[in-house]
Amino acid sequence: MTELDTGESTARDPEQDRGRRAHASRRTFMRKVFFASGATAVATMGGAGAWAALADDSTATADASASPTPSGAPSGAPGGGAGGPGNQSITEDFFGLTTDGKRVDDLFTIHSTKVATAPVISAANAFLAGLSDDQKSSTQFTVHSTEWRLWSNIDSYDRQGVSLADLTDDQKALGTALLKAALSADGLETTEKIRKINQAAGEAIGNTNAFNEEAFYWTVLGTPSATEPWGFQFDGHHLVINYFVLGSQVVMSPCFWGSEPTSMEIDGETVTVCHEEVVASLAFINSLTTAQQSVAIASATKSNESMKAGAFSDNTVQAYEGIRGNALNAAQKKKLLGIVEAFVDRAKADVAKVRMAEVRAHLDDTYVTWAGGTADDAAFYVRVHSPVVWVEVDCQGPGPLAGAYGASQGDGPTQKHVHSVIRTPNGNDYGKELLRQHYLTSPHHQ
Repeated sequence: MTELDTGESTARDPEQDRGRRAHASRRTFMRKVFFASGATAVATMGGAGAWAALADDSTATADASASPTPSGAPSGAPGGGAGGPGNQSITEDFFGLTTDGKRVDDLFTIHSTKVATAPVISAANAFLAGLSDDQKSSTQFTVHSTEWRLWSNIDSYDRQGVSLADLTDDQKALGTALLKAALSADGLETTEKIRKINQAAGEAIGNTNAFNEEAFYWTVLGTPSATEPWGFQFDGHHLVINYFVLGSQVVMSPCFWGSEPTSMEIDGETVTVCHEEVVASLAFINSLTTAQQSVAIASATKSNESMKAGAFSDNTVQAYEGIRGNALNAAQKKKLLGIVEAFVDRAKADVAKVRMAEVRAHLDDTYVTWAGGTADDAAFYVRVHSPVVWVEVDCQGPGPLAGAYGASQGDGPTQKHVHSVIRTPNGNDYGKELLRQHYLTSPHHQ
């Protein structure tokens, strides 16, 4: 069992602990500069113009300069699906995913959704209250901070915040309670399984310094509130959750879910993760007629990595491709929605219901493109793309954990290594569009 499963402490290798603490020390400077730069920007600029600029992420240049090893790669650069080589810095202001570099207006508005956000607000406040002063100063950022965008699915990325390795058992339990308040049972189980496989795979290849169940980091953006915008991020290898709250509105994107391998025998039990999205994707493509598949399938083969909007790809420009929703019959549309539901259903039921209603409203303008095989065990890539949702499921080539399942790097793509992401195009990833509207229209920000 893992610490998250039992709440009990497990013995740790002293060498592993030293590596984690050194990793935490390297992050300290970045944390302080990020928090200070956001506060300074507000104090210096002042007024509604400052809030509008912050909501549009115009402090990115100052904040991103805190990165100790900037690569200079633009946030829309190719290769973002893998998280990028080493650390990356943000070189562009946030704009969001678009089809042509222009946002579609009036897609997102501030309104009541009747979603119950009180439990997640309470859990977030309890988590923050349980941290030491030093931990809290390292973990809490302003809501407009570019920390939102500094996530990556790769293991070697230097992250901000407080890691599970930094927390006591009681503090870990408070973090688990926050995830439980935000996620469905399936969502919580998925996070636990990804971490559990990461630990077991690390043990299998003899590298638990890089691959373990504790190198996952918490940050809180803003102050948990029933009326003011705030959110949190849970970030680590193959697992990233961005969760924005404004009143009763929740934006849970970008979220990255992945694993290598996707199934592993651990303590006599077979642990499988990222299976729902694979099954749903294959069910959709195989529901199409031969003529429809000829439109949807761009290639019968795929590369080892096909993802286009992974980490540091917030401003990806991608035209619609593949088969359009209005060309599908009712049963096929249901299977298309099933791909999206595999991700959306990892949020609480009321959040998922609102999100799926948003997706259904644009179903006829939703496109699906495919690369790879269509057999049950085939490696494939699928992208679902509409004005309000972007989903990618990508069967990758074997990576650094290949040895844990008898594969070798350089082998072809496989369902044993899956990356997937869900985003909100046209400027509302991280709730950015709602945040912008809030600062422009709320009287207390004028």
